[in-house]
This record gives sequence, C-alpha cells and structure tokens, in this order.
Amino acid sequence: MAHDPATTTDTGRPPHESPAASADLAAGGAAGAAGPAGNSRRGLLLGVGLAGVAGLAAACGGSDDKSDDEGSEGGSGGGSGGGAGKALASTSEIPVGGGKVFKDEKVVVCQPTAGQFKAFTAVCPHRRCTVGSVSGGTINCPCHGSKFKIADGSVANPPAQEPLKEKTITVQGGKVILS
Repeated sequence: MAHDPATTTDTGRPPHESPAASADLAAGGAAGAAGPAGNSRRGLLLGVGLAGVAGLAAACGGSDDKSDDEGSEGGSGGGSGGGAGKALASTSEIPVGGGKVFKDEKVVVCQPTAGQFKAFTAVCPHRRCTVGSVSGGTINCPCHGSKFKIADGSVANPPAQEPLKEKTITVQGGKVILS
C-alpha cells in the first residue's frame, strides 16, 4: 500500500510533526505548539483549559471580608475599632441573657450580662448551618441541635465539637458595631 508523501512521512506522522512533538504528545504534552501547526486544535484546547483554570483560581482567591466565619479574632465592646464598621443593632435590641442572629452578616450578638456584649460567627462548625436563635443562655443551631454558650461560644450541647469563633465588635453611642 503506497502512502501519500504530502500527508504522512515514512514514520506515519504528518510532515509538520517532528519526532520530538510525537514524543511530547506521548508524554502528555501539547504537540504542535511550535512550528506550522502551532495553532492546532490540541494547542487551542490546552490554552483554553489553562485559561479556565487560571480564571477559577482567581475567582476562588482570598478575601479581606471580615464578615465571613473565619473573620477576625474575638473581642467585646469598648475597644478602639481601628476603622469604620457596620452598625448591627442598638444595644436595646440585644436582650440581657440572650442575643440576636444577623443572618446576612453571619454573626450573632449576645449580652450575657448587663452591658457586656459578645459576638460570634453564626455558622455552626458542625455542618456549616446558620444558627437560628438565642434562648435559655445558648445560641441554638436548628440543623442538628448543637447549642453554644452565649458567654464564650463554647459547646453546651453536641454534636458540634468546636466552639463558635468570636468576632470583634465595639459598642459606641448605644450601637453595636461589627469591626
């Protein structure tokens, strides 16, 4: 059987594909990246794939947003805020011995004793549900029944094994401000 020299070489490769390109292809590389076939379908698909991965990595990059559940470390009212924060509520909205969940900000603010305000992430560490209420001295997760103490966020009732992470707030002018 005769072969057409314009379409293949005696090695069975197209004339524009070198032995090195064939070896590169066999090793999983993008053959044809150089030379006349530099704009090959394989090269194009590889380029598109790498661009997609780069875009995904950029989209999943870090955030300086302090409202997420990993935000800042704990504190309570009275500190120097270090910057403008978001006013969550007036102090009169947070009952003594209770608290209030702010779902949009993913934070729960409590007042364990009169004048003492604490804030914690509203995301339960057990299965990442948002806590639903504050009553009876605990922050309550509706998903699996975990409860956390309003004074320090520690686990009062499993299945959660880790405490709620404390968030930084300040109290200024009768307002509770998320730092």
